[in-house]
Order: sequence, then structure tokens, then C-alpha cells
Amino acid sequence: MGKHYRPAGKKKEGNAAKYVTRTQAIRLLQISLPLFRKLCILKGITPREPKKKFKGNDKTYYHVKDIAFLHHEPLLEMHRAIRVHERKIKKAEAKKNVERANRLREKTPKPKIDRIIRQRYPRFVDALGELDDCLTMVHLFATVPATKEKKIDVDLIHKCRKLAHEWQAFIARTHRLRKTFVSVKGIYYQAEVEGQTITWLTPHALQQVVPDDVDIPTMLNFLQIYQPLLGFVNFHLYHSINLKYPPLLDPELEAEAAEVYGLIRYAQSNNKPTILETSELVESEQLESKQDGPEIQNKKSELRLAQLQHQLPSNEPGALMHLVEKAAGEDGEEYDDETKQCKNLFQNVKIFLSREVPRESLHFVIPAFGGMVSWEGEKAPFAETDQSITHQIVDREAQGHRFLSREYVQPQWVFDCVNARIILPTENYMVGRIPPPHLSPFVDYGEEGSYVPDYAKTIKHLQAAARKEVLPLPGVEKDLEDPQNLLAEGIIDRAAANQAAKEKQKLMILEKQYHEDLKKELQGATYTSAGSTEVIQTGESLNNGQANIDDVDMAELVMPNKKRKLLKAMEISNQRKQSKNDTIIRRKKKLDEAQNQRS
Repeated sequence: MGKHYRPAGKKKEGNAAKYVTRTQAIRLLQISLPLFRKLCILKGITPREPKKKFKGNDKTYYHVKDIAFLHHEPLLEMHRAIRVHERKIKKAEAKKNVERANRLREKTPKPKIDRIIRQRYPRFVDALGELDDCLTMVHLFATVPATKEKKIDVDLIHKCRKLAHEWQAFIARTHRLRKTFVSVKGIYYQAEVEGQTITWLTPHALQQVVPDDVDIPTMLNFLQIYQPLLGFVNFHLYHSINLKYPPLLDPELEAEAAEVYGLIRYAQSNNKPTILETSELVESEQLESKQDGPEIQNKKSELRLAQLQHQLPSNEPGALMHLVEKAAGEDGEEYDDETKQCKNLFQNVKIFLSREVPRESLHFVIPAFGGMVSWEGEKAPFAETDQSITHQIVDREAQGHRFLSREYVQPQWVFDCVNARIILPTENYMVGRIPPPHLSPFVDYGEEGSYVPDYAKTIKHLQAAARKEVLPLPGVEKDLEDPQNLLAEGIIDRAAANQAAKEKQKLMILEKQYHEDLKKELQGATYTSAGSTEVIQTGESLNNGQANIDDVDMAELVMPNKKRKLLKAMEISNQRKQSKNDTIIRRKKKLDEAQNQRS
């Protein structure tokens, strides 16, 4: 039977029936290209890559179901209504009817994004999982200058700044910050909230210039959904720790550019009921007691007395005061081990910030790790002359007055302490000295074949000293459990543990040499008692070596094509890593030689 040919212009099949180009989608929806882009951004619709591009490789393709999903979107009708409303405003302005034009501007319909957020993020964990780009965009627009040409409004910037500070205050209050890194682009932060790892970038506190080659309208479209999304997330997080949202900020602290500190103080002080709420509660109880009879009042009073006697340990003086202080100081939060470690990092540290340091970032980082921070201002927690200050963060050599009871360090010391999770020595971070390299916490230096900087090794030894551990000596594998356990149990001291580690190292070297001699003997090589081997090329050893090479080649030949390509890709990746490490080592060697020549 012959093949059935479908007439042209009839029912489509294959990719032509599943996908449409962007031009076809715009014609189907009867909207403009900017509005189509905006709807795709708000609804989360992305282009697809069909296996066969039936209209050419230079076209953008969308799935038919996505376009049908947009076709029935209420937001599309809302934008059409907005377009009609704008025509009415233009008509009123053309007729010079100013009052009607202003009245129509006030009644302009505004699209609601909350329904779209509920559709895209049905669970709160889903919203947290896609919060990286949202936080980066909001922090970016919090520092961008307002311009009418780019349609960046002042209210938009203030709202972004407010949302960013609320998020930072929650992270600092709950001690969820994990990593920080200062780069040329800005400052990277990483936090863990409800099991989700969130990483975002904040620009430096400098004057930002909006370039002309940046597509600001597209970024504003993304911001239109990111702002309410972050607002909903902050609302849920603040209510999870029993705080009202939105928080109230002290205007004096806002004038001193200490919004984050003000919000953190609000979060710490608003866990307890306010005086107004307490008075309202007392009045309601009095009103209920008037309405109740005498028997019910006696029962309530006896119940309260029994509860009070049960709560008080004894009738000793001051017991009631201790109970009130305990109730006022109870946090009601249970932290995991990592959060407790972060909370107690700067527990006994009191830091004062000078005027030239990046204040906003340090206001966020130091309280997030349990430290106390102050600055020069009227609403500061403590003054610069406070003798209990342990560290002062400065970034210039000329200081008017130096206090001998504190240490003057550069801002990098705070970030390095946070990443190392220990209080680092301040000798390398003193004012006027070149600080050590700022290592990225997002790089795993323990990975096999990776380059480990010298300062990373120093930090590793400091961490081991802080945990009172014994590190393995160079050239020995990580097999020192016995000396370390003996040291931890208090059976031996540190010197004895190091001596045991050295003896174990010698035994391992001798055992390794013994195995190598056995292997050479099996391969047909002879060795002397002094340890120098004399290889005798016999037919058997040559055959063994050739057999090993043949086995490797045969294994590659037997491999499927997919696994062979994967093996080649792994080998190329390892070669690139090794060449990169060799380049870094050569540069380090040249720098050391240049420094030695200068000295």
C-alpha cells in the first residue's frame, strides 16, 4: 500500500504541532513584543529547544501549551484594560481637561502579582529555593540612583532597600549566615533557611552608574515579581519567630544609616509583649472578673495561686524576680550545632566601627555571629571611649587617639574569622600592613588535585589547635586516630601524641618500602640491602608491562562510546586542573623570588 501524503495546509504533525515561534505566539495572543516578554517573565515561561527546528535555527521557539496557558491568563486582560485606560488619559490631556486626567491617573488599575506567586510557588520551600536571583536583584536596585529616563522611581528604590534590610535583619537575628566573601563585583553572602542554601550578591556601598547598554525594562519586569515575592517570604519568616510584620524602624537610626541594626534591635526587643498590650490584657481580665460571679473569681484566683506556687522554686527572696527575668530572656528557639557555633563566634567580642569602613555590611555580619557592634553616632549602643571594646575596625593609618585596651584591625579580619569559624590572630590584619589573601569559602581546598594556598594551611592548623586536635604530619595519610583519641581522652599529652604520630609515620614509610620491594621482586627486579634497586630487564617483566598496557587499551576498546567519551572528558578536566595548579605554583614561586630580591 502506498504512503499517505497529507495535503498542504491541513493538520500539523511532529514539532510543528508542539512548538510555535515567538512571532507566531505574538500574533496568536495579539499583543506587543514588550508585553509578551513581561508576561513570560511574570509567569516563568521560558523558550524551548526542539530537536528539529522546523522554522530555522535563528528562531525562538515556545511550547504550544505555554502559549495556551498565557492565552487564558487574567493578567493579559488586565494589561489590555490598562492600555484602554491610558488612552482615556491621553484623550483627556488632548482636550486640556486636567482634572479628569488626574482623576483617571489615580484610578489606573494595577495588576496583582500575589495570585501568580501562589501559582509558581505552591510551597514555601519552593519560594526559598528560587530566592537567589530575587535577593541579588533587590539588593542591586537598593543602591541604584533614581532616574526618570530609565523609569527608576524613588519609591521603588526605598521599597527595595526596606525589603533588603528586613531580610538581613532576620538572617542576623536567627544567626543563619554561613559564608561571606568580598570580591570586586560586591559581597557574596550564603545563608541556610529551613534547609535551603541561599546565596546572593550585594554591591559595594559606592555611587552606582547605570550604563546605557543594560536592559533596564527587562530588569524592572523581573523586579515586579521579585518585590512581592520577597515581601511574602519576609512576612512568613517574621511570623515564624513571633514578630510583627512589617517591623517598625526608629527614624533616628534610619537617619544614621543604621537600618539593619535598628531592625535587629526591634527583633530582639519585640519578642516580649509591649506595655500597651499588657495594659489591654489587664483591662480585659478586669472586665471579665466583673462579669463573673464571686465563686468563679475565687476558683480563678486559687488556680493562679497554684500555678504561681508550682512555678516558683521556693519562697526565698528574689525568686519571683528570677522567674520574670527567665521568662523575659527565654528565646524559645532551638538551634542546631552549626547555628550555635555561628551564634557564639563573636560572643565575647565588642567591636567599634570607624567612619571609613563599610558600615552596612559589618552591621549585618557581626550581629549574625553573636557580636556587639557600635559606631559613631547619637543612637549608637556604646561610645568609642568605652573601655570594654575589644576590637576597633579601621581602614586608615592616621588615628587621633589609640586605646591600649583594644586591637585595631582591618575589615578583612571580620570576614576571615567568619569563614574560618574561629577568632584569627590580629597580627597580620593590623593597620598599615598588607593583609593575608582573602580566601573564598566557596572553593573546596580539600578536593583531590586542587591547589591549597599557604594561608589555607595556616587556617587549618589554627582550627585544629582551637579544637585541640593533632594534625597529621606532611606525607602521612589521615590515619592518626589512635594518638588523637589518646590525647582527647587525657591519657597522653600533646608532646607524647606528636611523638606517637612520628613513630607511626616511620612505620608507614617502612611498610610502604617493603610493599614496593615485594612488587619489584614479582616484576623481575633485584634490589640491594641499601635500598637501591637494580632493574634486570627479563622477558617476563617486559611481557607483564606489555600485558598491563594491553589490558588498559582493551578496557577502553570494550567500553561503550558514551562511557569512553565520559572518560576522555574526565581526563581532559584533570589535565586542565593540573595545568592550572602548575600555573599558580609558578606564579607563587616568581612572587617569592621577587620578594626575596627586594628584601
